[in-house]
This record gives sequence, structure tokens and C-alpha cells, in this order.
Amino acid sequence: MFFPEPMMTNAAILERTNDVAPAKRARARGQDDATMLKAAANLTRDLNVPKSSIYWADMLGSALLGYAALFATMFVHSAWLAFGCAIVAVLALYRAGSFIHELTHIKKGAVKGFRFTWNLIVGIPLLVPSFMYEGVHNQHHAKRYYGTVDDPEYLPLALMHPWTLPLFMIAAALAPVGMLIRFGILAPLSLLSHKLRSIVVGRYSGLQINPKFVRPKPEGEFARDWAWQETACSIWAISLIAMVAMGAIPLRDFLIFLGASSGVMFLNQIRTLVAHLWENDGKPISVTAQFLDSVNVPPPGTLPALWAPVGLRYHALHHLLPGLPYHALGEAHRRLCKELDGKSVYHGSSHRHLSVLVVQLARSTMRRMKVD
Repeated sequence: MFFPEPMMTNAAILERTNDVAPAKRARARGQDDATMLKAAANLTRDLNVPKSSIYWADMLGSALLGYAALFATMFVHSAWLAFGCAIVAVLALYRAGSFIHELTHIKKGAVKGFRFTWNLIVGIPLLVPSFMYEGVHNQHHAKRYYGTVDDPEYLPLALMHPWTLPLFMIAAALAPVGMLIRFGILAPLSLLSHKLRSIVVGRYSGLQINPKFVRPKPEGEFARDWAWQETACSIWAISLIAMVAMGAIPLRDFLIFLGASSGVMFLNQIRTLVAHLWENDGKPISVTAQFLDSVNVPPPGTLPALWAPVGLRYHALHHLLPGLPYHALGEAHRRLCKELDGKSVYHGSSHRHLSVLVVQLARSTMRRMKVD
């Protein structure tokens, strides 16, 4: 992959202080980093256990509301009411779908039956089973992979050309159609061709944004999980296509379903767009630099609860403490803000609004165009 020449990043800006000698600056920076990392570990030890009741109530409630609103969109007669129901459906299903992120981090069995049930009522119906994210997202958190060409969830968007941003969003909007093709057509055909199967597994089996990333063949227990989830998705995709073709499902209702799915993926892509500053130029970086390239959008704002649900508004903190359950991130952030002074590097990841981050990213790409 081509990476343009990097602009000045947040991590680099922190290194630029003219009034302090380099050696002294390095020591001060190291002490601040160590203080933040130590505080993060010590202050959150009691928050590491996921609360099953919260997981179940949140996920099931979101899915129930999402599907109810989706069916209401199909059957109500008022266009305005249908539009309102569609918005509720997208937001609720997006929240329910966001639990795929939690599945990659909580230990298997920590919330008994949650992974299976989530796949059954959310992952398979929306054609985003958990195997598409498990293993992919974990590599994004690996220190040696983050921000490099081996990171499946990273592109240096801030260093790329402006046209990459609309393309980034269009790809997400078309994802539901791609999933229908992947599970309804390519998956069954790949059983007849070893070469096609290698392509499907390597290229079309991950919720990733890095087109260079190739998944390895699954092994062991994960291979069994992959097999049943992929089989179920294929049966559902083929059945859905067949029922629409035979008229059992009205085309209008099918398009509403695709539209809602597209809305979920599009909203998630907007959230992805501002989850990081996307300033790394492809080289391995420190944990602190990864943290500063990631984004927190803490309270008092309430809108992030809609576009960055299930703890995703604390994305930088999540990169610092990836094993912390989503419901504990708010409390962890409050404790760290209380413990660390205003000059701490921890506060460098906090941003105010979605719009500010989008504008900042757009300006970075425009500067890239001027440089070229």
C-alpha cells in the first residue's frame, strides 16, 4: 500500500517544545506516559468484570426495539411516520450490532450464551456474524501492528487524498449488498473451488478497511464457530433472495431491510471515520502514540451515545484498556480525569464533537492535496 509523506501528527507535536532540551523533554514525557499507564491500570482493577445483566438487557432491548421499528417502517402508511421508524430502527440495530466489538474482547463464556444469542438474533439476520470481526479486530489492538500495513482496521486517511473519504463512506453504504453476494453466492460456490474458497476466506471474511489485509485460514474451535455462523448466514441469504424472487417477500419490504442495514453500516463508518486521527504513516508506534491517535468524546455531550454507542465514545481509553467492559469505561474515564492533572497526556485524546473531528480530517486531506 502507498503511504504519502506524513504530516505533523499529534504525537510529533507533543515532541516539539523549544524551551526544553531533548534529553530532559524525553524524561518528562516518559514520566508522564508512565504515570498515565500506571494510573489506568491501578484505578480500574475493580472494573474489569463484565456485568451480565447489563449486556443482556442492553443488547436484547436494542435488538427488540430495532426490529419492531423496522417492521413498523414496512407497514405504516404515513411517509413521515415510516421515516421516523426507520431512523429508530437504524439507531437501535446499530447499537445492538455494536456488541460485536464487545465479543472480540470479553473472554469466551464470561457472559454465558451471549456470543451465540447475539449471532442468532443480530449477526446472522444482518449478515454480520461475529467471525467477521473476531481475530480481525484483535490484530488492530496489537502494539506491533497498529497503524501499519498489517493492521486490518487502519488506513492513514488524514494523509491520503480527499477522494478517499467519500469512497470510504460509499463502500459502507453498499456493504449489505456485498454481504448478500458473499454469503448467498460466493460462499456456496467456494465449496466447489479451492481457489475461490481461499479468496473468500482471505479477502471477503473480515470487517476491515485495509484492502491489503488477508485473513489466515481459521483453525481449531474458531474454525467450528466460523463454519456454523457462515452456514447459517448462507442459508438466510439464499432464502432471502429466493423469497424476494418468488414474491413471498415484497420488493418494497426487502429494499427497506437493505436500506436499514445500509444505514447501520453507514453510521458505523461515520463513527469509524472519527475513531482515530488516522495520522500514523505506517511505522510501529508506542502505546501512548496509539492512544493519542485515538479519540475520546466524553460527556457532557449526549449525541455520542447515539453515533458511538456501547462505550465507543471512549475509543482512546479502550485502546489503553482493551479488556475493560463497555459499561465501565465512563467510570474509568472519570477516575482518570480526577487523578491526572490537566497537563497529563491523557487529556490529549479528548475531543468535543463529531463535526469538529470530521472537519479536522477533511482539512488534513485537503492539505495533502495542496502538498501534492
